Amino acid sequence: MTSAIDQRLAELGLTLPDAPAPAANYVPWVRSGNLVHVSGQISQGPGGLIRGRLGADMTVEEGAAAARACALALLAQVKAACSGDLSRLVRVVKLTGFVNSTPDFTDQPKVINGASDTLVAILGDAGRHARSAVSAASLPLGVAVEIEGIFEVA
Repeated sequence: MTSAIDQRLAELGLTLPDAPAPAANYVPWVRSGNLVHVSGQISQGPGGLIRGRLGADMTVEEGAAAARACALALLAQVKAACSGDLSRLVRVVKLTGFVNSTPDFTDQPKVINGASDTLVAILGDAGRHARSAVSAASLPLGVAVEIEGIFEVA
C-alpha cells in the first residue's frame, strides 16, 4: 500500500530499511492505545553499522547522517506496527537521542537534528516533536547514535 508518506520518501530519494530485529531481550515496538513506543534504533545504513565517537573520530555532519539513518529505522518500525500502512501515522510525539561522544563534545542537538530534520522533511508539521539529545560514553556495538521514539497512530 502506497501512502503519501511513501510518496514523499520517494520524492526525497529515501528508502526505509526493513524494520531491524531486536538485538537482545526486548521487542522493537509496543503499541498502547494510539501511541507506538519504538525501542532505540542504532545508526545503521546499507553498508552496515555507522560507528564512531563524536568529538573524536566523527564530524557533526557524519553524526547527523547517522541520526538520519536512525530516523528511517524508526519509521520502518512504525510501518511494521501499522501493518505496513504508513498512512496511519498521525505525528511524531517525542524522540530521545543518544550520541556516542567525548566528555567535551557539546553539539549533541546538532547531531540529533539529522533525525529531526529528516522527519520534518518527510512528514511536514506532523514530524515536529518534543526531543532530548544527550551524550553517552558509549553505545551498543560502538555505534555513533541511538534514537528511540514515541509516535501517534490512527
